[in-house]
Amino acid sequence: MKFLEEKIDRMKIGWNERSFDETDFFRLCKRFGVSVQEMPLTVGGFYYRVMGRDFIAVNSKLSGATKLVVMFHELGHFLFHTPESGATANFHGVGRRTRQECEADVFAMCCIIPKVHLESTTPAELIEDDFPADIVAASVAILARYGI
Repeated sequence: MKFLEEKIDRMKIGWNERSFDETDFFRLCKRFGVSVQEMPLTVGGFYYRVMGRDFIAVNSKLSGATKLVVMFHELGHFLFHTPESGATANFHGVGRRTRQECEADVFAMCCIIPKVHLESTTPAELIEDDFPADIVAASVAILARYGI
């Protein structure tokens, strides 16, 4: 995870310093030239690359923190797992738990609930602030495991 942190720090995007929202997601996608499509899907979302262009598809039925996690998870795939050439696709929540899926999860969770919030707020308070319990638990686990 140290490599991941260093790469993100070089981007100067404020990651894990404050909570990111949809505005931040769309701003980052614009900055990096990623097109976003929201549509009804049977999965939460996916990142794909075709003919040198990058796309993130997000399930239009999602909302709130769950939608944000999917958005930033897929952006994490773009930032860290884009191939130099050829087509690719990464689907949120589909398939086995690979290192790439874990990295995308860490990126997303730290976008949504950064370390500073985890250290200054109890999990119960975060849940009261409308963060789903599973997202809070995942963020707490990331902090405990990786210190971020």
